[in-house]
Amino acid sequence: MLEAAGSLAAAFWAALHLRTLLLAAVTFLFLADYLKSRRPKNYPPRPPRLPFVGNSFQMDLKQSHLAVQQFVKKYGNVISLDFGIKPAVIISSLPLIKETFSHLDENFINRPIFPLQRQIFNGNGLIFSSGQIWKEQRRFALMTLRNFGLGKKSLEHRIQEEASHLVEAIGEEEGQPFDPHFKIYNAVSNIICSISFGERFEYHDSQFQELLQLLDKAMYLGTTSLMVHYPGKTTTSFNEENLICSTLDLFLAGTETTSSTLRWALLYMALYPEVQENVQAEIDRVIGQAKHPSLADRDSMPYTNAVVHEILRMGNIVPLNIPREVAVDTTLAGFHLPKESELASENNWPGLSSLFSSLPLCKNLPSSHQPMRT
Repeated sequence: MLEAAGSLAAAFWAALHLRTLLLAAVTFLFLADYLKSRRPKNYPPRPPRLPFVGNSFQMDLKQSHLAVQQFVKKYGNVISLDFGIKPAVIISSLPLIKETFSHLDENFINRPIFPLQRQIFNGNGLIFSSGQIWKEQRRFALMTLRNFGLGKKSLEHRIQEEASHLVEAIGEEEGQPFDPHFKIYNAVSNIICSISFGERFEYHDSQFQELLQLLDKAMYLGTTSLMVHYPGKTTTSFNEENLICSTLDLFLAGTETTSSTLRWALLYMALYPEVQENVQAEIDRVIGQAKHPSLADRDSMPYTNAVVHEILRMGNIVPLNIPREVAVDTTLAGFHLPKESELASENNWPGLSSLFSSLPLCKNLPSSHQPMRT
């Protein structure tokens, strides 16, 4: 009898001990989350958050800009969001973005780096570098690209040549349904290759295809640390490692954005055949079938130019810009932003952004040759 009572008491205390540990652990986690989520005085407003996940539950990852637009309407052009990893401040409106990146640019010259990006790029390149290294690499990249033809006729000729190869590759499908993703990817990457390496690759090149697939998958990698960190600092940012990272940045920033825009254009042309007919008619009238299109034709094609702007507005492929990190304590629009907090800007174009207009594609395009919006 006594042994049974003793066993029961021991089981009771063991269960109580386990419950106490669980309660203490849960209390500690909630307390840690509360302390982590505290913000300094006069910090930008934010919507209600949940413990641990922050505002992630309120965001549709496929249409994050729509959720942000609703927050902007409610809380103003400077808001803060918590995505669970690190708090972020998002700014909207063109005047505020200009003030931030023109007049206060030195305060936002750094980039927040996640573990995987740190292991791969080690603070090198154009996208994930900060401070003086970013300044040097940006200046060097712009100067080199201009020397290689950026903004000149020589680059336009390369684009025209690659457009011919793309049309030929599409023609090989003989009118059958196909996924244009990698054909467009090939074309855009080849233009960057011709600038960076001085040559292009055939669309059926197996090694090139493998590299493009790896590049495509790299866009979806998360923020976990997968690679072993390797140290090594130099006194200058001009080194082979930085050159490799900067070249890779050209592909990461140029290939995905341009090819996605072209695929949106194909999709919208299929959804709006009447607009496609009007665009084709203007192309036939201005350019014809005998020559390549050029930038000089743009002013003579207001309808096509308006359609391109409408596709960019509706596609909105980069609704939130690459975030910056606050280098020093800063006051922006009356709000206090402490050092090392994240800052992102919403890519809203005045007169074109879906923040200000939710009209269907091309609904307000004129049938006559008039500017799309005035």
